[in-house]
Amino acid sequence: MNALITGVAGFIGSNLAERLLTAGHSVLGLDCFTDYYPRKSKERNLASLHKHTRFNFLEAEITTADWKELLVDVNQVFHLAAQAGVRRSWGTDFSIYTFRNIDATQVLLEACVNRPIDRFVYASSSSVYGDEAPIPMSENVRVKPVSPYGVTKLAAEHLASLYWINHQVPTVSLRYFTVYGPRQRPDMAFHRFLRAIQREQPITLYGDGEQTRDFTFIDDIVSATINAASQGHPGNVYNIGGGSRVSVNQVIQLMAAQIGNIPIINSEAPQKGDMRDTYADTTLAQSELNFVPSVELEDGIRAEYEWLKTEPELGS
Repeated sequence: MNALITGVAGFIGSNLAERLLTAGHSVLGLDCFTDYYPRKSKERNLASLHKHTRFNFLEAEITTADWKELLVDVNQVFHLAAQAGVRRSWGTDFSIYTFRNIDATQVLLEACVNRPIDRFVYASSSSVYGDEAPIPMSENVRVKPVSPYGVTKLAAEHLASLYWINHQVPTVSLRYFTVYGPRQRPDMAFHRFLRAIQREQPITLYGDGEQTRDFTFIDDIVSATINAASQGHPGNVYNIGGGSRVSVNQVIQLMAAQIGNIPIINSEAPQKGDMRDTYADTTLAQSELNFVPSVELEDGIRAEYEWLKTEPELGS
């Protein structure tokens, strides 16, 4: 496999690149180092990748990169780059989300027209569902996002579908459900909660904590993404979830038991755009991608905590 990974310095991108390189594939990674979180964290994600002779890295924006040159010999595209964050997608920052999540996706899809690409795997999100989809959430239900971020991810899904129908770019979209694990972004809940409990500092909890999520460990996300590149049916959308519906309060208690400290919780009002519940129906991914989540939540939390202890912000 000669793979292109956009957003390679990020949480999911760097884990995906490492798995592919370890398996003997070649990877061209692209990242523009957005200022959403510190560049140093992303550079640490890249450190192990640079040790591989089959890894090449380019710092560039998708919208201005020389795709005619970059796509030579590439046969798998993994489009993970995006402007993340549900809560920050409101207001004047929305233009950043439309640029990085919609415009950039269209530019990359257009660059793949008439190219010998085996698969174009697009990383979408459970945020496209909103609060009206029945639980468990199935790919064939009506989607109605409740955040501007979710709107942009759904728009990019539609673009991927259009480029398959009209230009035969073999797109596959994966709706990731609440990904966690080593290298998780510092703004994400597991990262923040674990750090706060370890330091015996307050956790800011939005809502009553009874909202539920289908938490998915990074290793399972990577496995599904790689399988999608060889087994995904072009034009299809797949849910990728961890296989269990757990409340945020339950997660905090699991973390507290793991660390051995009592959590201090400051409750605040729910944030606009936060979904109340998510739970993936992964029947289609099981059937067509051979996807079965393998990491239990307690084991995944332990793995993320062990990683966090090695990070400069948390290390002793």
